[in-house]
Amino acid sequence: MPDKPNVRDVSPHEDGWSVSKPGSERSSAVLPTQAAAIERAKEILANDGGGELRVRGANGQVREQNTVAPARDPRSSKG
Repeated sequence: MPDKPNVRDVSPHEDGWSVSKPGSERSSAVLPTQAAAIERAKEILANDGGGELRVRGANGQVREQNTVAPARDPRSSKG
């Protein structure tokens, strides 16, 4: 059975913009601007092996989706 995809959502929050993993109770980060939240979400995904970044509007609809590649693997071996 394949693993669930690694996803982070960037969505409006009462204190700015939230970065969260779907299904989690808490935000991974809350930042003052959407651009800062997107950059943080990209960092989190890259460090966690890559995945999908979804930007949601005020109505909750996904308005943008991007794939983030994994961060550079420090191991020189394949696999």
